[in-house]
Amino acid sequence: MITNNNINSIGGLEFATFKLKEGVTEAHLIELAQQVEQKFLSQQDELILHFLVRGSDGSYADVAIASSQEKAEEYCQQWLEDDIALAYLELLDKESVNMTFWTRIN
Repeated sequence: MITNNNINSIGGLEFATFKLKEGVTEAHLIELAQQVEQKFLSQQDELILHFLVRGSDGSYADVAIASSQEKAEEYCQQWLEDDIALAYLELLDKESVNMTFWTRIN
């Protein structure tokens, strides 16, 4: 998990739900998530929080909280240019991915 900056800096977020490809373990997902955080996301100055959660139905959510919705979208786009992030994305069942972006309103 990444935690940076002041919680009052939260302005937007990315919330992506997904299932893992058949044969992919949760342990492998966590291992690659930690690598993505250490080698890629930790370099993003306005990323405030990043974490994974698991739902009771076996689905997962990747949550990235940033200083603005625009920053969250920018960081999300950068995943496509990072080798470790691309390896992480390969674990996901692409048909199950639902990615949305949100702006803080209060």
